[in-house]
Parts: sequence; structure tokens; C-alpha cells
Amino acid sequence: MLAGIAQFERDLLSERVKSGLAAARARGKKLGRQPGQRPKSDKLAPKVLQAIEHGRSYRWIARDLGISKNTVSDIVKRNRQKAL
Repeated sequence: MLAGIAQFERDLLSERVKSGLAAARARGKKLGRQPGQRPKSDKLAPKVLQAIEHGRSYRWIARDLGISKNTVSDIVKRNRQKAL
């Protein structure tokens, strides 16, 4: 009996949350994680791009600069988007 009432309450709560999110979207609110600062990768971006021009691999650059391969990839991706 109590389990049924608890389930009903969870369903009501879920419905209120979903309607609140839908209303926020309708007002134009951006939901989700906001883009943050990237001080380390922004500082290393010129070195990464220079190494790419010299034909270095992403892994070599990441190991040399002490950052991850994905960070190197993100820096290159952001630079390509700026070039367009």
C-alpha cells in the first residue's frame, strides 16, 4: 500500500520537473552545463598548433606538453572552426 503511494508521489514529482523544464525551454532558457574556461589549453594552443604544423602526432604533442590527446584534438578542432 505504501509502495503504491510512494510511486504515485514520484510520478507527480517527475511530472512537475518535466513541465518546469519544458516551460524554461519555451522561455528560451539554455539548459545543461555551461561552457567553462580553458586556461591551460588556451595557454598551450599556440604550441600545439605549431607542433601540428611541424607534423607531430597528437600523442607526441600530448606527451610532450603534459596534456591529454583529447585536449590536443579539441584545440585543433577549435582552431579549424575559427578558420572557417
